[in-house]
Amino acid sequence: MDLRFVQHVQQTRRQLLGRSKNAIGAAALATLLHHDDARADATPTGGLADLPHAFPKARRVIYLLQNGAPSHSDLFDHKPTILEWNGRQIPDEVQGGKRLSTMTSGQTERPVLAPIAPLRQRGESGAWVSDLLPHTAAIADDLCFIKSMHTDQVNHAPAITYFMTGDERPGRPSMGAWLTYGLGCDTQELPGFVVMTSRDKEATCGQIFYDYYWGSGFLPSKFQGVQFRGVGDPVLYLSNPDGMSREVKRGLLDDLARLNEIKLNEFGDPEIATRIAQYEMAYRMQASVPELIDFSTEPRHVLDMYGPDVTRQGSYAYNCLMARRLAERGVRFIQLMHAGWDQHRNLNTQLAIQCQDTDAPSAALVTDLKQRGLLDDTLVIWGGEFGRTPFLQGKIENRAQWGRDHHPYAFTIWMAGGGVKPGLTYGASDEFAHNVAENPVSAHDLQATILHQLGIDHERLTYRFQGRRYRLTDVGGNVVHSVLS
Repeated sequence: MDLRFVQHVQQTRRQLLGRSKNAIGAAALATLLHHDDARADATPTGGLADLPHAFPKARRVIYLLQNGAPSHSDLFDHKPTILEWNGRQIPDEVQGGKRLSTMTSGQTERPVLAPIAPLRQRGESGAWVSDLLPHTAAIADDLCFIKSMHTDQVNHAPAITYFMTGDERPGRPSMGAWLTYGLGCDTQELPGFVVMTSRDKEATCGQIFYDYYWGSGFLPSKFQGVQFRGVGDPVLYLSNPDGMSREVKRGLLDDLARLNEIKLNEFGDPEIATRIAQYEMAYRMQASVPELIDFSTEPRHVLDMYGPDVTRQGSYAYNCLMARRLAERGVRFIQLMHAGWDQHRNLNTQLAIQCQDTDAPSAALVTDLKQRGLLDDTLVIWGGEFGRTPFLQGKIENRAQWGRDHHPYAFTIWMAGGGVKPGLTYGASDEFAHNVAENPVSAHDLQATILHQLGIDHERLTYRFQGRRYRLTDVGGNVVHSVLS
């Protein structure tokens, strides 16, 4: 059998288009090679022709993922019953034999543990926020709290993967990849999807930042997140080698792009198109990134607002200010991941440290966006992959090692800007902050709501892979209209 014949018969529609003389890749290449003719901030580049499906309330997303899971009952979910039952066994009918991690699954005593710091009502909205988060408390009227989040995953990596990709198993496209695939980017000088990570200075949390948290899955790899490093240059090879001018580099890339274009037309492989686009993006970032990371133009009062760590590269405060700078330069999806909330045996010490490290920067980001007129069309999400048990992990007598285990059955996140209702508390847990009691919101519901605010019908943004059409929300998800303006 002639293998060339087999290749032509079995080629996909995408490959057929790729081999066409009028292929999309050729048009993309032409755009790349003449990028100086177009303004970077004029209109979105890339994306699908039929998107957005509706008028968007938000243009971009900043997701502040708190790896390890903040304790909702310590920080936001005020329950008088917990105060009354402090030190007493949580009722069996409340816990109900629900699955726990191996760290408490064999624990027979589960005493209710009161918050380690007082919670108070804040602002005109009366939202409950812990004294450990004074800066978040000060902007409570700008926030929308969802107190009825729940998930099915009880361990960190599957739970984070579920929130970021819609499936607990690695391999699906992440939320940022879906958005840049569907909507394109508002800038040609920076990636459409940027990721930054940080962790507690004490290194108490063993969470690993897996690449698939921001991967492109089965989408072309040009849609994966670009991770900015926490030390040195944010991305490698920003500087040209000695003896190579920018003009020589430009000519080299142009010639390389034309060679890749020949292969793209011959094979129709989308990864070749990715290679063309990424070489070009790297060239542009050599000019745009040095200006991006130069904080010398920031007023002193803005730097002070983010806290003393703001100039320490790789810190959460630094990343929050970078997120604002990326947002105003047109980056579509900005994913900040901060590890350190996994307080199994150090709740009494590490929770306060985590709050001190993240409270001011998170609040400053919202305030900064608002003052610059960017909050209206920037959706900010703050939250973990689950919550933590309202009962104690360990023994009540051993105060030095008090902790809380993973808790997926009810927890709290907050959102701001991007068309969500400020000053709203939505949903509720039961009197022990253990189970959802009102208006449950799943991870897929949250994903559907985020897409909705960007003008996307989550059921219509799909990608065919291995005979099936996939979407971020898998086979579930409902938009939570009650939290939207």
